[in-house]
Amino acid sequence: MTRVNNTAAADRPAVVLAAGGTGGHLFPAQALAEVLGERGYVVHLMTDKRGLDHSTRFPAFMVHVIPSATIVTSKPLTVPGQLLRLGQGFLKARSTMGKLNPMAVVGFGGYPSLPPLVAALSRRLPVLLHEQNALMGKANRFIAPYATAIGTAFPEVALVPEPARKRVTLVGNPVRSAVLAASHRPYEHPSADGEFHLLVFGGSQGARIFSDIVPKALSDLPAATRRALRVVQQAREEDIARVEAAYAEAGIAVEVKPFFTDMADRMAKAHLVIGRAGASTVSELGVIGRPAILVPLAQSLEGDQMNNARQFVAAGGGWLMEQATFTAERLTSLLLTLRYDEAALVRAADGARRFGRPDAAIRLADLLQSVAPARHAKSIDTSSPIAAQPATGSRHKEP
Repeated sequence: MTRVNNTAAADRPAVVLAAGGTGGHLFPAQALAEVLGERGYVVHLMTDKRGLDHSTRFPAFMVHVIPSATIVTSKPLTVPGQLLRLGQGFLKARSTMGKLNPMAVVGFGGYPSLPPLVAALSRRLPVLLHEQNALMGKANRFIAPYATAIGTAFPEVALVPEPARKRVTLVGNPVRSAVLAASHRPYEHPSADGEFHLLVFGGSQGARIFSDIVPKALSDLPAATRRALRVVQQAREEDIARVEAAYAEAGIAVEVKPFFTDMADRMAKAHLVIGRAGASTVSELGVIGRPAILVPLAQSLEGDQMNNARQFVAAGGGWLMEQATFTAERLTSLLLTLRYDEAALVRAADGARRFGRPDAAIRLADLLQSVAPARHAKSIDTSSPIAAQPATGSRHKEP
């Protein structure tokens, strides 16, 4: 258990946020925590050990590390041990909640959210789920039939269990304050003879293919086009040297790092983004309003990234390239077209911004407020003029 914020909390209502330890689950939880803090809540985060990497930036009173495991059915011999680990997490989460007496628990998906959510249900606490993807994940699907309410990031979400559909509300995917700050910067289209800023990132699972394909694609552009490029690319530590060498040989200015702490600012500076289609990525692209070429991760669970990308592209935010056909030749051709098509880039930037929901954290906090016990109402800021936008169950279609 890690104390992150020492602000006095005895007289304020507590809320527990339960999330898997990756950025895709923790970033929207962090955004909600920021809003809840402003409204007078005391926020506790329950996550796994991976979540500690984000704990210094997470505005929680306490970060509780809960034992967890991912159920891998393809390895049946490991399942008993995984179930035992989840059971240990349930007991710890239930004991902790008995001491915290939270007014509600909000789950953001991932197997580490299961023990706290099941513990909350066992104590008859209100449970609010948030689904970041256009396809509901396994952990959320397991809890959804018993949840008090469900907030979604997309207007169409597949695999929502039938009994839960009437409790679904479209709120958007909460983004962090740094992203909201970057959203105030208007898109400035590139001039034909000016610099062209390209941001390339793929996350911990998806950066390798970009290191293989993108430098080759950019190297095949005409010399005049290459001279104007200003590339920022995320790459794995072991790939940085070869990526830098490829760009140097092509005469392309580049900055390569395994991680950028100021990604929102980098995104705002970009004329075009090449990236994966994780929920946080497409949400941040939408809020900031930047055109993108999306290459969904082929190994993403049940095709969630493909579903995310299709909805972003359908809104006019950019272009979809499937990983199976993502080649240097195809990327060179597309980039050469887009580089000198200012109108297309501006239209995509506008489409991305229309797709974005910058008030998602407020809407999710409002939804929480609507299911919170009445005895806590006096402690909550009820003055928000923004109400959560309903999403009809009929729009949550099975694939």
